[in-house]
Amino acid sequence: MTARTRPEWRPVHGLFLLDKASGYSSNASLQKVRRLFRAQKAGHTGSLDPLASGLLPICLGEATKLSGYLLNTDKRYAVRIRLGVETDTADSEGAAIRTQPVPPLSEALIETVLAGFRGDSQQVPPMYSALKHEGKRLYDLARRGLEVERPPRPITIHALNLLDFDAASLSLDVHCSKGTYIRTLAEDIGRALGCGGHVEMLRRTAVGTLSVDAACTVEQLEAEAPEARDARLLPLDTLVDHLPAIGLNETMSRFARQGNPLFVPQAPTRGWVRLYGHDSGFLGLGEILDDGRVGPRRMMNYGPAGRAPAGDPGRGTGLSKALD
Repeated sequence: MTARTRPEWRPVHGLFLLDKASGYSSNASLQKVRRLFRAQKAGHTGSLDPLASGLLPICLGEATKLSGYLLNTDKRYAVRIRLGVETDTADSEGAAIRTQPVPPLSEALIETVLAGFRGDSQQVPPMYSALKHEGKRLYDLARRGLEVERPPRPITIHALNLLDFDAASLSLDVHCSKGTYIRTLAEDIGRALGCGGHVEMLRRTAVGTLSVDAACTVEQLEAEAPEARDARLLPLDTLVDHLPAIGLNETMSRFARQGNPLFVPQAPTRGWVRLYGHDSGFLGLGEILDDGRVGPRRMMNYGPAGRAPAGDPGRGTGLSKALD
């Protein structure tokens, strides 16, 4: 396929785990993956800075309806913090704005500082972020030399482990809640040590239960045949496998597809559920209503050529063989 050739888009559905390379934006990586799969619709689940590498889950087709479940889940990162220098972007791509001597470091000193960041806290988002202020992205304002007040947001650092350190840097493993800015965390840790700091290397290693160990790079994907690429797609319900599952008979499945609430014996009494048809796999999501009925909410629409084939009702399927 040449650069000028427009791909023939197709209705492909599933979740692809990309190991994003450093130096590329999340959107540029997304578009490469979309072209390789020739997918009509695609979206990623949470941006990674160009500096960062690692896991970038990409939703294709109907999987985009479920992307919010990964946007809202915990993340895990490996980060190296360069101490003694603060930059205007809080990472190595920015210009140095402040330098301070790094104090003698010891494991005991570092652990004392890290302990103060574990658990629940409030974090002020950085100016170089995609958050909006009066309709404008903060990073656009920052590039114009403007700084606005940003209200702190609640975050949770579930784990913050020291991996290695030397006279001027720390390497950490971070398990954090959604909305945590690792650049801000690195800057704050540096300031707590009395010298400031910035992110020198950042790699996302996990999103929820998904690990970068199961991901592949764009280069690997480019080297594979189309059939091998399709085999890498995970089922749609991978995105929501933490929700309880409900099996529906043929009549119930038909009503659910039409958007009609229905009573399902032994269904949970509250919350969201996964819905599975007797012979059609994963149908979508439902929500338990006040009267106990299951209300269809986010139903999958595979289309005539993309209907999920029959399979284990406890698992859905992400890609119809009719699309090969």
